[in-house]
Amino acid sequence: MTVHTEARPTAFCQAGRIIGLSGPVVQAVGLDRVAAGETVRVGPARLLGEVLNVGRDQVTIQVYEETAGLRVGDAVMPGGSALTARLGPGLLGGTFDGLQRPLGRLAADGAWTLAAGLEADALDPRARWHFVAGRQAGDQVSAGDLLGTVGEGPIEHRILVPPDLPGGIIDLLSDGDYTITEPIGLLRPPGGGAIELKLAHSWPVRRPRPVAARLPVSEPLLTGQRIIDMLFPLGRGSTAVIPGGFGTGKTVVEQTLARWSDADIVVYVGCGERGNEMAELLVSFPELVDPRTGEPLLNRTVLIANTSNMPVAAREASIQLGVTIAEYFRDQGYAVLLLADSTSRWAEALREISGRLEELPGEEGYPAYLGSRLAAFYERAGRVTALGTPEREGSLTMVGAVSPPGGDFSEPVTQASLRLAATFWALDTELAHARHFPAIGWTQSYSLPVAALAPAYHRDVGADWLALRGQALALLGRERQLLDIVQLVGPEALPDEDRVVLEQARLMRETFLRQHAFDPIDASRPAQFQIALLRAVLAAGEGMRAAIDRGATISAIVEDPLLAELRRANSSAGTDDQLATQLDDLAARLRDWHAPAEVAG
Repeated sequence: MTVHTEARPTAFCQAGRIIGLSGPVVQAVGLDRVAAGETVRVGPARLLGEVLNVGRDQVTIQVYEETAGLRVGDAVMPGGSALTARLGPGLLGGTFDGLQRPLGRLAADGAWTLAAGLEADALDPRARWHFVAGRQAGDQVSAGDLLGTVGEGPIEHRILVPPDLPGGIIDLLSDGDYTITEPIGLLRPPGGGAIELKLAHSWPVRRPRPVAARLPVSEPLLTGQRIIDMLFPLGRGSTAVIPGGFGTGKTVVEQTLARWSDADIVVYVGCGERGNEMAELLVSFPELVDPRTGEPLLNRTVLIANTSNMPVAAREASIQLGVTIAEYFRDQGYAVLLLADSTSRWAEALREISGRLEELPGEEGYPAYLGSRLAAFYERAGRVTALGTPEREGSLTMVGAVSPPGGDFSEPVTQASLRLAATFWALDTELAHARHFPAIGWTQSYSLPVAALAPAYHRDVGADWLALRGQALALLGRERQLLDIVQLVGPEALPDEDRVVLEQARLMRETFLRQHAFDPIDASRPAQFQIALLRAVLAAGEGMRAAIDRGATISAIVEDPLLAELRRANSSAGTDDQLATQLDDLAARLRDWHAPAEVAG
C-alpha cells in the first residue's frame, strides 16, 4: 500500500458512512473512534483521506484523490494511523506522487494514469539489498544507532534504529541480501519480547524526526551561481525563499540548484506545477551527469511530482512527504537540499480546503493559520547532530519558490515566507524581460547568515570575500542612484567619475551577475573562480579611474582590449586553479591600467 499505516486491531475498526461532500471535503458519521490526523479509506474505490476535524456526531475528512462518483451513504473505513511515509533503500532515483506512489515503476508496469484508489508499494518489495552489519549480536543499541549499511547509487545508505523504537539488545543481526520486508535482526527491549528490525520503516509525515541537538549555521551550501554564492549566500541548514512573477525563472533557478549545488542528496517537490515543466524535469534529470560522481544526477535525487491537474489536497501531502524524506537522509549524516516549487500552490490548496470548511478567512481569503503552517514547514530545516551513535552531523536546507500574483511581493504568502526565511532571492521582472538570468534583483535580495558564514568563506574561498561583497553591493547601489539621474539629464552630463561607476556596474552585471543556466561551461562555477572574477571586475573600476586621471576618455576605456578579455572570462575553460590564476593576473593588469598613448592627456 502506498501510504503505509500501522493499523489498530480490527476489533476497534468501525466503518462510517458519508453524509455530505464538497469537492475534496467529506462529512461522515459512524466513526466514533477515529482521531484527528488519522487516515481513512473513502468509498468503493477506497480513496485515501485524512481526518481534519472530529465533532460530537460527525467527522470532516479531506480526500487526497478525485472525489467524483462518491455518494451519500458510501462507506468510510478508518486506517488506524496518521499519514506516513515509507523510508528505506529504493528512495534515491525514484519518482513519486504526493502520496508516495512510485510513478516510474507504475509506468514501467503499464499504468500511465493513476486510477482512483490505486495502491502501490512506495519501495519495491521484491528488490534485494546487500546489507553489511555494523553491529553484532549482544550489542546494546538505542534509537538512531547505526545498524549497518546498504550500497545505493553514489551514497552509503545507512540503516538506523528507527527513532520511535526503544533501546535494547541486538539479536541475530547478520550480513546478507534482504528485501525491505524481511527482518535483518531482532531487537529485544528491556521489558521483554522481540521487535523485528528491517531495512525500511514508516514515519508520520507531519511529525518532525527527533535529533540529538540543533547546531548553528556556519557553513555555506555552494551552488555554483555567482550572485548567490558571492553576494547572497545560502547556509547549510538554512532556508531561502525565491519569489517571482510568471516567467522570471523560479523553476530554472531551483532546477539549477538541484543540478549544481554541493548537497549530498536533493529532494525536489513539484507542488502544483505545470505538467510540462515536471515532464521536462523527469526527462532531463536522468540524462544529466553528476559532476561530483560521474553518474546520472538522478541517482542522488528524489523527485516528487504533484502537478496542477492533480487533486489540490494532495499538494500538502507532497510537501510533507518531501520534508520527511529529506529528514530521513539528514539523520544519516548527509547534507540534504529540499526544493519546493512552489509553496504558493500549497497555500492555494489550503485556501480552497479552508473555504470548503467554511472557516473564517484571513487576508486575501487565505486561512488564518497560513503563517503557522509555513512556519511548521520551514522550521524543519536545520543543521543537527543526529540521534544515536556513531555521532553524525547532517543538515537540511530548504529553498521554497513563491509565485505571487502579478509579482506582488506584498501578498500574504510572500510576506509570511519572508518572516521565516533567512535568505531572500527576489526575482526581478525587469531583469527577466531584459534576458538577464538568473533574474535575482540585488536591490531587494538579502542573506541574513552572511556574518555566520564569513569565517568559512575566509578559510576556504578567500580572506577578502566579505570586503569584496561589500564593494560589489555598494557599486550596484550607487549605479541605481545614478540611473535615476541619467533618466533626467543623460549620461553625458555626468562627471567622468560617475560614468566610470556606470561602466563598472555594467561590467558587473554582464560579466559577473549574468550566468547562462544551460551553458556547458558557465552553468556552474567553483567558488575560487567566482571570487577571482569578482576581484577582476572591481579591479577594472580601479584601473578605469586611474586611466581617467591620466587623461583617457571613457569611450577609449570601454573599447580597451583588457575589458574585452574580461568580458570573455565567462567562456574560459580550464582547471579551477588555472582559471583563478589567469583572473588574478588580469586583475593585476587592470589595476595597473595605463592610458593608451593616443588618448593620454
